Amino acid sequence: MRIGFIGLGNMGGPMAMHILEAGHELTVYDIRREAARLHRERGARWADSPMAVAAASEIVFTSLPGPKEVEAVVVGEGGILQGAAPGTVYIDLSTNSPTLIRRIQALAQEKQVAVLDAPVSGGPIGAQQATLAVMVGGDEEVYRRVKPVLEVIGNKVSYVGGIGCGAIAKLVHNMIGICMQLVLAEGFTLGVKAGVDPQALWRAVADGAVGQGLMLNYVIPNVVFKGDFDTVRFALRLARKDIGLGTELGREFNVPLKIASLVEQDFVEAMARGWGERDSTAPFLLQEERAGVKVRQSS
Repeated sequence: MRIGFIGLGNMGGPMAMHILEAGHELTVYDIRREAARLHRERGARWADSPMAVAAASEIVFTSLPGPKEVEAVVVGEGGILQGAAPGTVYIDLSTNSPTLIRRIQALAQEKQVAVLDAPVSGGPIGAQQATLAVMVGGDEEVYRRVKPVLEVIGNKVSYVGGIGCGAIAKLVHNMIGICMQLVLAEGFTLGVKAGVDPQALWRAVADGAVGQGLMLNYVIPNVVFKGDFDTVRFALRLARKDIGLGTELGREFNVPLKIASLVEQDFVEAMARGWGERDSTAPFLLQEERAGVKVRQSS
């Protein structure tokens, strides 16, 4: 296929190379011409603008820093939509704004250009090894048609839903991951200051329910999706006791635990509602109440 790729940084560069190595005819562009040197040496064509890339391609990928760059490259002067012919598929691999990609999709539709948002996760190593997760939003028929190309850059390609859903999934993923960094920071600073060797602490956490992915792999699909907060696997009153002991230890050793303290207050509220004998996951209901949505899966 004739494929265009715009944005050849730490993520885009390796992804574009995989597409080239898969035997596709590749046209590339980056604001730094030097970024395309290896691609050009291996047979890729250089274009002088995003518009020229689009004019030469059946599928156009972008891998850019954020919404501002995506908007400029797609709808700006000399942008993708000025060069794309009817039937072209535009796929954005960036971590982008769902609102922007939906606006781009509406503009592209007028030109009979299909749009998919397909942000990736796995970092530069995943990009180099083609082991990225690719979260795709947009028309499902278009997704199925281009999936073989997406599988060149990632081995975990999934359809998330309509246009913008890929971006939403990626933002949720990154938000959770970034927040987990601070929870881990609280936990490890507490453990080390209280006297545990860092390596031993890491091993203990990695071997436990946290390291085994119990929350994501079991609780979300088997408890939250089913709304089964009354089958007691670990009583809420015991979890409230444990988080309380944790924050008490933090006060004893003068370790600030902002996130743990916020979580403790949710467990205090749950106890005040008389939920002590429900499952320890029941505070999930408090956030559902605040958000005005239930996270349930019928099937």
